[in-house]
Parts: sequence; C-alpha cells; structure tokens
Amino acid sequence: MRQSSSQPFYKSIDWVTILMYLIMVFFGWLSICGASYNFETEALLSPGGRPMMQLLWIGLGLVLGFAVISLDTDIYEVGAPLFYGAMMLLLMVTIVIAPDIKGSRSWLVLGPVRLQPAEFAKVATALTLAWLCNQYDFKIESIRSYLKIFAIIFFPIGLILLQQETGSALVFLALFLALFREGFSGLFMGLSASAAVYFIGALVLEDTLWWSATDADLFFVSNAILFFTTTLYAVYTQDWRNRWRYLLYAVGAVLGVYLIAGVVNFFVAFNLAYVAVALVVIAVGTLFYLALREYLLRYLLMAIFAIGSLGFFYSVNYVFNDILQPHQQVRIKIALGIESDLKGKGYNVDQSKIAIGSGGLTGKGFLKGTQTKLNYVPEQETDFIFCTVGEESGFVGSTALLIMYAVFILRIVALAERQVTRFGRVYGYCVASIFLFHLFINVGMVLGLVPVIGIPLPFFSYGGSSLWGFTFLLFIFLGIDSRRKQHTAR
Repeated sequence: MRQSSSQPFYKSIDWVTILMYLIMVFFGWLSICGASYNFETEALLSPGGRPMMQLLWIGLGLVLGFAVISLDTDIYEVGAPLFYGAMMLLLMVTIVIAPDIKGSRSWLVLGPVRLQPAEFAKVATALTLAWLCNQYDFKIESIRSYLKIFAIIFFPIGLILLQQETGSALVFLALFLALFREGFSGLFMGLSASAAVYFIGALVLEDTLWWSATDADLFFVSNAILFFTTTLYAVYTQDWRNRWRYLLYAVGAVLGVYLIAGVVNFFVAFNLAYVAVALVVIAVGTLFYLALREYLLRYLLMAIFAIGSLGFFYSVNYVFNDILQPHQQVRIKIALGIESDLKGKGYNVDQSKIAIGSGGLTGKGFLKGTQTKLNYVPEQETDFIFCTVGEESGFVGSTALLIMYAVFILRIVALAERQVTRFGRVYGYCVASIFLFHLFINVGMVLGLVPVIGIPLPFFSYGGSSLWGFTFLLFIFLGIDSRRKQHTAR
C-alpha cells in the first residue's frame, strides 16, 4: 500500500552512488584514450575514433539512465515478466540473424551501430527474479520454487551459449549469489565448489602417476568425493549425539585401509586409486543402508551425490575434448598451468601481465604506456583494459581502482538492505552480484588467474552495449531506492 510523500523523488536519489558512477565512467574513458592512442596518432579525439565514440555512448547513457530513474517503480514490478519475455525473444532472433563476428553470433548490426542483447538480458533476468521473489506466497523452500529460479536463470544462459558467447552466459550464474540472502540453500554453492575441484583435478592430474602405478587424477578425485560426502554427513545427519563418534570411526577406518594398502604397495606396486574408489563404493553402500533404516531422503541424496561425483569425473574428458571449443580448451589449460603458449592463446595474458608489471609503483603516466601504445596487448580497449590502468597508473592506480569498486559494490549492498520491499532488496543484490562477478573475472583473467572468457570491466571497457547495460542495471535500482519511502513493508 502506498504512503503519500510530499518530497520529490529526486531528493531521495542516492547521489553518492551516482557520483561514484560518474568518477568510474570518467576514468574509464581516460583508460580507453590511453589504450587507443598510439605514437602515430595525430589527434586523440579524432572523429569516429574509440574515445569519441565512447563519449557518445556515455552522453546517451546518462540521458537514458536519468530517464530510467524517473520512471515509476511499478513499471518494473509489474512489467518484469513482459520485459523478460521480450528479451528472450530478442536473444532467439539474434541467434538467427546476427552475423558471425569473431566466431560469435551475439551482435545485432543496425547500420553503424552494434548492440549485444545479452547485456540487456541481464537486467531483464534480475528484474524477473526480483518479481518472482516478491510474490506473496513465494518462498525458496520447495522443489517447485527452485525449478522456477533455475528456469529463469538458465533459459537465457542456454540462448546465449547458442550464440557462442560463453563469457556473457556465465555472468548469469552470479544471480545465484543474490538469492542466498533470501534463503537459497548453500548446498548449491558446495556442489559448485566440489564440481570445480573435480574438474580441475581431472585435468591437471591427467596422465600423471603417483607411486609409479597410481592414477593421480582418479586417486585425488575419489578422496575429494570422500571428503565432500563426509562433510555433507556431518552437516545434515540427524544423529547429532553420535555424529562425531561415527566420523572418527570413518576417518580411522580410511586411514587404516590406506596404511595397509601403502605397505602392500611398497612391496608390490599397484593402482591405489582402485582402493580409493572402493572406499567411495563402501561410503555409498553405507548411506543407502542408513536411508533404508532411518527412512530419510537426505542419506539417499548423499549417496546419489557420491555416485554422481564419480560419474562427473569420468565425463570431464568427454566434455573438455568434445564439447568445449578448441580455443576454450587452450585458455583453460593455460590458466591451470597445463600448457604454456606465449605466442598463441596465452599471448594476451602474458602481454597484459608484462604491461601491468612495467607500470611499477606509480605508472608511466597518461598516454605514456609503451606496451599499449605499440599494440602488444590485443583487445586492450575492451576485455584487457585493466592492463592499461596498471601500466599508466601503476600499483597505486590499480589498487585505487579496486578499492573504488569494492566501496561501490558494498554501497549497493547497503542500499539493497534498506529496501522496504523484497523486490527492491532482491534486485539490489542481483545488481551487486553482477558487478562483483564482472570485476572478479575480468581482473582475474588479465592477471592470468582465471581463463580468458571475454567479459568487460564495468564502466571501463569500450562499448556502448556494456556501458548502457550496466547503466540501466544501476539506475533502475537507484530509482527503486529513491521511492522506497513511498511503500510500506510487505
């Protein structure tokens, strides 16, 4: 129910956040100037150049942003499903009519303008999640509620993957982070972490032998399965009185088996990975027994988790070799240190690290970075813009940028917490999660900490679609926040 408010909404706008936005956009434009300028360029602001084009995107983005912030929030709360449906339809159309640009069909070309619908689909998906969570009888408890959430998030992911745009698709996974505030089970975070451990272990240790005859990948993953399954039992068992005693017995039994197997292996070398798999099978059998004895579904699910984990391990090679594209395979191998390809797929990362390192403590100065001026770093205005910051501003400038982003994201979280509607709170956390994901992945891939998946650094990377998408994402939330006092708690 609405409350009357005599105060104009614009007086309630969080101008501090807008100021931070303007500061980041300004320094982002300076970075684009630094990345675009080279020693042969006569005019930095030449017509049609990237700095001038980015100025145009910024100007139009500000106009659109303040237009969005002035709209009544009922438009977003009521119209979110319609906006979502329209964006999903646009993503489908994009698959069919978009031209092939660098192996991706994700850009709509409208004369001299190129737009990437995936950037705006993030806004629609975040609004729809907030709309769903704001329904009167909706609680993240039942299987049905989880299915609705997964459908909303994974539908655009599937469409964007069909466009061969993996990086943009992965960003949508950040929306799950926003839902933990609303009661989303932490079990999914654990499942994701365990899958990452299995995947990395299977790739890094492939064809590696320990103790002359033991398959290192199978041995490592099998013991990881035992660890995660034991952790699940410790957290979700109903027998709290005997929990630690049973866990102590289990750990003791496993260590005893490995001690005996190690002694035997000293005299007769054999594959200890089979012992680890046998222990997983015993754990699964024990959980099935507990499920039947106690009539508890949780034990059955733990057993299924262990079996599924083992199946996941055996599927890694197929997924990696037959489903992932060759350039994706190389990027993952380089990120994990499996391969070193200084002149191939790893060239970007190595050159970006050289550029950042050459900046030293305080940097070489604006327009004085030699690595970027001589075009050693490909895509330096877009995905690798952070290396320009590091080269020209050094450690001090890079650290200041990261601190600014941290303060910016934390402020969005604080604004989300003060919302009086669940719609505003969930959407605010979605905004913060998307910015956090972009920051972590973009900076991580420039530093060689994560595979190169090609996502922009918010407000810094060149491009109208990404800038407008982030602007819409933020300004819609600021509009919702500015009218929070016009609503009573629901």
